Amino acid sequence: MGQVFAFLAMLLLTTLPVLAQDDYRIKPGDTLRIEVLEDPNLNRSALVLPDGSISVPLAGSIRAGGQTVAQVQAALASQLAPNFAASPNVFVGVDRLAEPRVTNGGGRVAGPTMAIYVMGEAAKPGKYEITPGSTLLQVLAETGGFSKFAATKRIQLRRGDAVYTFNYKALEQGATGLGSTVLTAGDVIVIPQRQLFE
Repeated sequence: MGQVFAFLAMLLLTTLPVLAQDDYRIKPGDTLRIEVLEDPNLNRSALVLPDGSISVPLAGSIRAGGQTVAQVQAALASQLAPNFAASPNVFVGVDRLAEPRVTNGGGRVAGPTMAIYVMGEAAKPGKYEITPGSTLLQVLAETGGFSKFAATKRIQLRRGDAVYTFNYKALEQGATGLGSTVLTAGDVIVIPQRQLFE
């Protein structure tokens, strides 16, 4: 009887995190872990952007905010299916939860940081808490470089409705002054996927 009870207790403890993740509704700022068995090159961490979307090569933009892990997994498998002979085996999990915003009583975020987002083919895409005054080039350095899929000639800085496109090589060589652009809260740096002959 004691062994059965111990087995049931162990089973309950190992399934609780899975059950919790099944019911969890994804929020902007969360980081999802994506794995595709048929193509390990698609395995990645994906930041859920403020608009609730994630971006995955070969699938494009997918709505994740407000969805469960199972819903995102099904949508991603459906979007990727045309690229494979058979429906791919896709696994999605919550890698990291969005950090709660701490207030100092006045409704403002405490501490001298602000949130910006890096998405796409960066080595470490995600939400970055940076100090005011940080430049575009400094934040790109923090991301640890680019993936082998990165289209470094078409990197974008998105600020509200404005989109600024630049070539990283020109930025690195100082041929454009955009590298010294001071980032503001909510800025999104997009590193798109390289096209076939790019």
